[in-house]
Amino acid sequence: MQEMAIPALNAAGPGSPVSPLDALPDAPTRRPAAARQNAAWTWARRSLWAWPFPLAVLALWQLSAVWGWVPEQVLPPPAAVFKVFGELLASGELWDHLRISMVRVFAGFGIGLSLGLVLGGAMGLSPTFRDYFFPLFKAFSQVPVIGWLPLLILVVGIDEGLKFLLIAKAALVPVAINTCQGIQNVPNRLVEVARVYGFTRWQMLRRVVFPAATAPIWNGVRYGLTHAWLALVVVELLASSEGIGFLIVYGRQLFQLDVVLAAVLAVGIVGFVIDKLLAVSEAWLLRWRKPGL
Repeated sequence: MQEMAIPALNAAGPGSPVSPLDALPDAPTRRPAAARQNAAWTWARRSLWAWPFPLAVLALWQLSAVWGWVPEQVLPPPAAVFKVFGELLASGELWDHLRISMVRVFAGFGIGLSLGLVLGGAMGLSPTFRDYFFPLFKAFSQVPVIGWLPLLILVVGIDEGLKFLLIAKAALVPVAINTCQGIQNVPNRLVEVARVYGFTRWQMLRRVVFPAATAPIWNGVRYGLTHAWLALVVVELLASSEGIGFLIVYGRQLFQLDVVLAAVLAVGIVGFVIDKLLAVSEAWLLRWRKPGL
């Protein structure tokens, strides 16, 4: 019916009323601009709401130092912490500890990522393998990283192997679970269409399953790297002679709370930067997806 109505409207004279369909070609040019404006406004609003709470905490911290609510030996004032943070950066000591920690976290994360993708893919693609292996994997994932520390110390000692294995365990669990769920949640209609077109198994995986599961898999990668960074700090707190976790322990042993808080600040900054870089990478990786109408 629409195809018959459109030629009739086009054949009308110059004085005929304008059809609403005439505005359709301009919609694609206006819609992206409006979407960009909405996205910019949303980002500005979120950024604005993100500042009050940290500023309130900082102000309360400063007031506690000025009015003596907490002794400076227990909670140094913000100015002292920021001063020590700058001194550690200028001397290069903080960079040295961070470099050692980053090597450890990315080495362990690489191991956990590889194993997590393989196990998650196997559980997602094979119901039989999932039925046999998932209960054991679920029990394995419930034990926290620190729970494996005594056993692994007996097996591999307290050298770098211990840190790599614990960090790998922390990264493996979210990567494997998200990969499995992402593959399982691929819409059946996409698989049916691929079968109608006669896709081979490899074509099905490459062109249907993996693209559809990219978003949840990448979420697993983000969570895995975050957990790996947290596990690194815990491991270095307990068994290390260098690294950012060791710097926290060193400051606590000397009762230099400003050093402890400066190291904690560095941990938070690095974790925040890593998460933002992964978020930008996710947006670039999934740039081919179109928003729903």
